[in-house]
Amino acid sequence: MKLWEAGPSGLWKPIRAWSLEGPGEGGGFSRHVSPPGAAAKDTVDSMSATAAARKRGKLVSGAGAGAGAVKRRRKADSAVAKTRTRGSGKMNEEISSDSESESLTPRKTVEEDEEEELEETVQEKKLRLAKLYLEQLKQQEEEKAEARAFEEDQVAGRLKEDVLEQRGRLQKSVAKEIQAPALADIRVLRGHQLSITCLVITPDDSAIFSASKDCTIIKWSVESGRKLHVIPRAKKGVEGQPPGHSSHVLCMAISSDGKYLASGDCSKLILIWEAESCQHLYTFTGHRDYVSGLAFRRGTHQLYSTSYDRSVKVWNVAENSYVETLFGHQDAVAALDALSRECCVTAGGRDGTVRVWKIPEESQLVFYGHQGSIDCVQLINEEHMVSGADDGSVALWGLSKKRPLALQREAHGLRGEPGLEQPFWVSSVAALLNTDLVATGSHSSCVRLWQCGEGFRQLVHLCDIPLVGFINSLKFSSTGDFLVAGVGQEHRLGRWWRIKEARNSVCIIPLRRAPVPPAAGS
Repeated sequence: MKLWEAGPSGLWKPIRAWSLEGPGEGGGFSRHVSPPGAAAKDTVDSMSATAAARKRGKLVSGAGAGAGAVKRRRKADSAVAKTRTRGSGKMNEEISSDSESESLTPRKTVEEDEEEELEETVQEKKLRLAKLYLEQLKQQEEEKAEARAFEEDQVAGRLKEDVLEQRGRLQKSVAKEIQAPALADIRVLRGHQLSITCLVITPDDSAIFSASKDCTIIKWSVESGRKLHVIPRAKKGVEGQPPGHSSHVLCMAISSDGKYLASGDCSKLILIWEAESCQHLYTFTGHRDYVSGLAFRRGTHQLYSTSYDRSVKVWNVAENSYVETLFGHQDAVAALDALSRECCVTAGGRDGTVRVWKIPEESQLVFYGHQGSIDCVQLINEEHMVSGADDGSVALWGLSKKRPLALQREAHGLRGEPGLEQPFWVSSVAALLNTDLVATGSHSSCVRLWQCGEGFRQLVHLCDIPLVGFINSLKFSSTGDFLVAGVGQEHRLGRWWRIKEARNSVCIIPLRRAPVPPAAGS
């Protein structure tokens, strides 16, 4: 027997049923399922079997039973109809309601994301995390590589500068950046009664020591311009007075650590002072004429001195001792300078030579080039120097050649009546250490700034700084922020002229640098 029932979609489908057999055919029910190919035949058989069952009394008979079956059939049909109505109503609501569909859209997106995450297998997740970790490691390594490259560039630059500085070939280019200062920006410090002869700047650029023909030494504050200390003149033959100079002070030097100050005078004496308190420590005697030049070896307390007696002497200030004496010049030595190497350079005055003294070997290098008396000399680095003479010339020297690398004649112009012109004497020179900036002084009413060309083979005039009087001394600060000039009415070494308009003073000249133009593409 085959039974049919209504499915959810409203179509009839076959279900399993119990076949009814009479007691004579087996006395019970047997379960079987009709094959799907006998649909029409099963329908007729089921209808005949139902009629036979009703006749035999096996099913509920009578009008009440028929009414119950009809009622149950109607309930089933109504349930199916309600289910269809609810389904169609829900579909109608989803289609007709735009707002609800919009509100459900993000919920579906989240569910889709969750399904995608659920769809990712364990192996895929491990692979994704591994790739992410590798990318992070790669980025970290790139950042570290960039940092290392930057540090290596900086270290390489510093090492290169150190090597060049040790070899004496370092030449930083700063001269092009220097701007000429305004006259109102120059500070004038007055305290000496006679011409300034020499000056030095402390290593930290905080103070200036100036000396004069009035035999006094004054310590100035760079920031305020006030006097910090005055070492007065000592009178000859008077006992119990404070220590000091009794004759013109011609030269001074300060140690690279700022501890000791040395000063030399026309009385053949070298006085050693404590730079901080200006307290007198020692007095060195040994020269037989004016002490004209002093310099400390950088990084040590070894002191070099020179004199009109044509000698160069070596002293140990820390141990208050004399070391040795070197000879070689043929005339009075006018100036001396030194840097880190165990050697010094001297200007030989009227013998027309510049000499480099190698202290350990007790030997000397002799350089020729000026026509007049060489009155001033300054080391630019360990291998190059600049000098000035009373023939008006300024020369640049290298230790590898006995002749000047560059010679600028009439560096400060000419003076005198037409046909009788004479060059202005070059009375002082200064160089900013390990750079291409040089300054020269004369009595031509100005200080001149120069740029050293490539390889120190040329001198290019930059600008003039107006100052009236003899420029007897010039010093750059260690940072190159300012230049100090010692101005007097008379020359440092004599009284050939007197400029009444000049003021005996210390002038602090600020050096401002022009902003560097940005590099292309930056």
